Amino acid sequence: MSNRFAIVLAAGQGTRMKSKLYKVLHSVCGKPMVQHVLDQVSALQVKETVTIVGHGAEKVQAQLGDKCGFALQAEQLGTAHAVMQAESLLQGKQGTTFVICGDTPLIKAETMEALIKQHEAQGAKASVLTAYLEDPTGYGRIIRNKEGFVEKIVEHKDATEAEKLVTEINTGTYCFDNQALFEALKKVSNDNVQGEYYLPDVIEILKSEGEIVTAYQTADFEETLGVNDRIALSEAEKIMRKRINFEHMKNGVTLIDPEQTYIEADVTIGQDTIIYPGTIIKSGTTIGSDCEIGPNTEIAQCEIGDSTAIRQSVAHNSSIGSHVKIGPFAHIRPQSQIADEVKIGNFVEIKKSVFGHGSKASHLSYIGDAEVGSDVNIGCGSITVNYDGKNKFLTKIGDDVFVGCNSNLVAPVSVGDGAYIAAGSTITEDVPGEALAIARARQVNKEDYVSKLNFNK
Repeated sequence: MSNRFAIVLAAGQGTRMKSKLYKVLHSVCGKPMVQHVLDQVSALQVKETVTIVGHGAEKVQAQLGDKCGFALQAEQLGTAHAVMQAESLLQGKQGTTFVICGDTPLIKAETMEALIKQHEAQGAKASVLTAYLEDPTGYGRIIRNKEGFVEKIVEHKDATEAEKLVTEINTGTYCFDNQALFEALKKVSNDNVQGEYYLPDVIEILKSEGEIVTAYQTADFEETLGVNDRIALSEAEKIMRKRINFEHMKNGVTLIDPEQTYIEADVTIGQDTIIYPGTIIKSGTTIGSDCEIGPNTEIAQCEIGDSTAIRQSVAHNSSIGSHVKIGPFAHIRPQSQIADEVKIGNFVEIKKSVFGHGSKASHLSYIGDAEVGSDVNIGCGSITVNYDGKNKFLTKIGDDVFVGCNSNLVAPVSVGDGAYIAAGSTITEDVPGEALAIARARQVNKEDYVSKLNFNK
């Protein structure tokens, strides 16, 4: 196998998106389009990848980091001009160069590999990925000769009426002999309707020099979809979501209603987990086996153990153990650590807290900036009062503590192992282990009080 190089075209502004966000950074299933493309390219054993950036260059570079090199196209003068910006990094190197647009998030590494293998097997100087499209309006047409080889590629705006009837279209993805590519680029002109330097013109230049140009037709046009506006973005999202859901189901995950289940890219789910409708699972989440998630649940960047149930709840940026029951209507906020066999019930909010093994907060409680031990019972309506209006403070609750209903633990405060907090207490001082803390006014009954008020007179 020869050396492989890749050029990702990501310099266009994307004016049709009508957005402040640079086009290739718009997300499809939780991942920027250009990141989808680069991840697939990375599976091709590419020796060097160059991303061509222009508008929003700094943000694209920040997204892709050190996974590729970069070349700046300061002025957008066409696709050939964009590829030419990689000359200083790739010129003179022997091998195959794969060129792909950064706004094609649905393309698969398998399809790229098939194109490259055919290109190399036939000793071609250029190869183009094509697709059949019933209505090819707006796409460049593949014009073949009598032997079936590619004669040229004609842009729609430059095509004759006869050429516009051709239904095999150019997807904008190519393979080139690297040295031949940069030699041919120097001969491309901008004598066309748009006044731009078209990369497809390289095909005609190589053909005129007697070189072999081939085409590989993919059976799946959807895979080659380029995203230029919000309508195409929503279509790509729909296709990608279906692909992701099917992959999870093939791996042993039950989705009760796939069309009503939203799972982003880079999510791991164990076998025999059941996902109910209306659930959103965002990138960076790992869910174990035998779990039940949903309905109507949102999970983002969480690590969840086995046999855990989360119903009608929200959990973000937290770790949740095994055999945990959460919800309905609970909120696990970032930086929370929920241990095994915990119960977080309805209308309970956990924020930046450690919640120990076997502990329970069954209803209507707020636990924020707290360290809760194991086998603790948090009574209904109890709160860790962590904020004084300026600073946040820590509440520490030991093992086997019982916190009575409607209690306030005013931080900073510690409750020792085995202590009891009487219902309705407002705790402002540390409670020793095994102690009973009562912090409420003594009840006083005023006999005959109502009659003395003479309400009825």
